[in-house]
Amino acid sequence: MKKDFLVMTLASAAFLGLRGSGETGDPGDAINLGNRRELFVDRFLIDRMKGVELQAHPPRPAGMALEFDKPWEGALSGYVTVLQDGGKRRMYYRGCPLTGAAGATKEGKAVTCYAESSDGVHWVKPNLGLYEIHGARDNNVVLADAGPPTHNFCPFIDARPGVPASERYKAVGGLSESGLIAFVSADGRKWTKLREEAILMKGAFDTQNVVFWSKNEDCYVCFFRTWKNGVRWIARATSKDFLNWTEGVDMSFGDAPPEHLYTNQTNPYFRAPHIYVGIAARFWPDRQALTEEQVRSLDLEGPGNYGGLKSGCSDAVLLTSRGGDKYDRTFPESLIRPGTSLRNWVARSNYPALGLVQTSPEELSCYVQRHYGQPSAHLDRLVFRLDGIASVRAPYSGGEMVTKPFTFQGKELEINFSTSAPGSVRVEIQDAQGKPVPGYTLDDCPEIIGDEIARVVSWAKGSDVGELAGKPVRLRFVMKDADLFSMRFR
Repeated sequence: MKKDFLVMTLASAAFLGLRGSGETGDPGDAINLGNRRELFVDRFLIDRMKGVELQAHPPRPAGMALEFDKPWEGALSGYVTVLQDGGKRRMYYRGCPLTGAAGATKEGKAVTCYAESSDGVHWVKPNLGLYEIHGARDNNVVLADAGPPTHNFCPFIDARPGVPASERYKAVGGLSESGLIAFVSADGRKWTKLREEAILMKGAFDTQNVVFWSKNEDCYVCFFRTWKNGVRWIARATSKDFLNWTEGVDMSFGDAPPEHLYTNQTNPYFRAPHIYVGIAARFWPDRQALTEEQVRSLDLEGPGNYGGLKSGCSDAVLLTSRGGDKYDRTFPESLIRPGTSLRNWVARSNYPALGLVQTSPEELSCYVQRHYGQPSAHLDRLVFRLDGIASVRAPYSGGEMVTKPFTFQGKELEINFSTSAPGSVRVEIQDAQGKPVPGYTLDDCPEIIGDEIARVVSWAKGSDVGELAGKPVRLRFVMKDADLFSMRFR
């Protein structure tokens, strides 16, 4: 048992690219950074901070993205997935109109709907003609009459090398009684079961369950719903072939208090796929935010609305992971709040879609369900800065951050940053013990002022740092009224 534990521990360290912790200053304890991009969503690369702090950046509203306005969509539409597929964005979501008890009639059964976009801003619902719904095939349904999987059907694009073209798109869906059923597709529209039996059986699964191929862990990873001590929890299983899976392991959250995390929405961040980012729905049952007068004014208990809306509320929080069974919750505060609309202060509203997509050279979009369980149910688009989910932030009085020792590959240091007019960023390269490297000291670095996604740092001798590649170094960022979002060597 001890030997197995040691092997697992060493394997985890190898995945992270570590030769040690990087916290002692010993040159042998350097993180192998290579040329990958690092986001400051956790303290993985940070050794110490003085006068600066890690800061999450809630996204900005960007308007309505999609109305759930078709007869087969409606108030209980949800569990949205957005995929970046080359120049196209594909969206999948549950359609479920509220007709008394959902699913009790043919008209109330859940279906899986599809929309697409060339820019992630404007979405269309194509008439696919695949299923007869409400007496016609003129609809955007890609899965119907499939039982439990249509409750929470969740696709992904399989990035595993050598995957057959007929299985490039995969999906899972199902509940505890059915297990997770796997589906495959060649075009993302026509779906068939991979096999009749479930690929995973031990789990609650009563939410959106997420699967992806992890290049860094060299396996498929599934994050799915379990319960722990009466709280909705997230578990994880892995597979080499998508068919045979390990037993699920409950995720840990460090010192964060147990909270109902309804969806996890965990996915590799596309510009730094070794970092998994999840914008998770946090559910507070039995926490009523609306007064009874507000409930009446919104007619929340009327026949057109989902029962129990007034009895809870929800928002969204940031989860990150670098593999294994650990989530990081550096930021326990809400990342996406319900906002000023009273119709969002209800149970199960404000659930984020799975998938962050780039919608401009400087912009990252996410999508959030609003007005859940009500006739006005829809999807909003929210906007982050590219890599801008979180940052190292310095106030006007200034401060600094020093990294742990690391090695890198490349010739230039690129940073994603923003300053005010009087603000600035300067960078010093140190050796592993913290001694400034001649030619790359703070005095050699002119003030960096501005707001850029990709600025190359220069010193008095220029921007080429290739002579230091492969050697253990640290970076010291001295900042004033500025944000540092990400960095990489190129």
